[in-house]
Amino acid sequence: MVTLVKLDNLNMSLEYKKAESEFIALLNCNDLDGKLLADPHVAENFNKNIHSALKKSLDDDDESAHLFVQRCLYKINRLKLFWDDDLKNYSNENSRFLFNLQSDIENQWSDWEEEQIIIDRPTNVTQALCDRVEEDLNPELSEDGRYIRDHVSDAGYRRLLAIASLDGLVEASQLSRVLGGASSEIQVMLTRILWEEYGSGKLERKHSTYFAAMLDGLGLDSRPEAYFDLVPWEVLANINHSFMLSEQKRKFLRYIGGLLYIEVSVPASFTNNKLAGERLGLSPEAISYWDIHIKEDIRHGQWMLDDVALPLVEKYGEDAWEIVLGYDQQKYLSARASSSVVDSIQNCENAEIDE
Repeated sequence: MVTLVKLDNLNMSLEYKKAESEFIALLNCNDLDGKLLADPHVAENFNKNIHSALKKSLDDDDESAHLFVQRCLYKINRLKLFWDDDLKNYSNENSRFLFNLQSDIENQWSDWEEEQIIIDRPTNVTQALCDRVEEDLNPELSEDGRYIRDHVSDAGYRRLLAIASLDGLVEASQLSRVLGGASSEIQVMLTRILWEEYGSGKLERKHSTYFAAMLDGLGLDSRPEAYFDLVPWEVLANINHSFMLSEQKRKFLRYIGGLLYIEVSVPASFTNNKLAGERLGLSPEAISYWDIHIKEDIRHGQWMLDDVALPLVEKYGEDAWEIVLGYDQQKYLSARASSSVVDSIQNCENAEIDE
């Protein structure tokens, strides 16, 4: 199995690394809330560090603090999904301590994220969405996209897959969290999209299976979260944002806007990844995930616009502008995450040269 250079992402301070180890021990203990009730000092050092890091990440845009906060938030969010592992790992999924910690982080962090973009509330939401979709179906090639397409090395391509595997191996999991409730045409369409993402009930056709095949084809580890320590905070923030929106039903319209952007933009961005793989002479299996998304997400994007987003505009009237907010914020988060991945790739490639 190929060993990747791991020099990026444990650039947290030693204090944060220690605090994260303490947090993992808390997550894995029996009856976390009972343990804290008996001895509140058990979490004292972690609490001090997480709240200090949250302040530094938002006030000073501190990279190490961002990484620590987003890693901890991700570890809470993953408890909402089943990982086919030891059932004891879920003993604290309903912990009041974890709930309060998550709420505290998300309330402050989400406000900060909203301040990172400027959006004028559109007077015609339908037109605003249609204009955005038209633009993002065939966007101008970004510098990050050009680098991936034309310049990424074999080592860099492996780094790309390693980072993307954190989401790619559990793809569409957040979508599953919004499908319950009253029946409607919108719910049916979202379920149809999820059904296709999950291979229409056949494991060999599930999109995450294609991602695992890409990893296996390159001798990389295809176990979920195998490369967690390589993932930049910006990518973690992107994933955590999706968790937050899918779990808070008041933010359903923003989630739909974000999903609309993802489905619309994926064919263009994944085309760069596919062309990079072809340029590097990789096998069809090593680019299969990109290929199936390019084919399917053009259709999914159209479904999301015509059968989900626009009907919601009609239904929710004055609140419908939140779909545009979700779309624009997801576009920003995706671009920021993409840039962080390219930075990680270039660091990896430079390390290969130095060796």
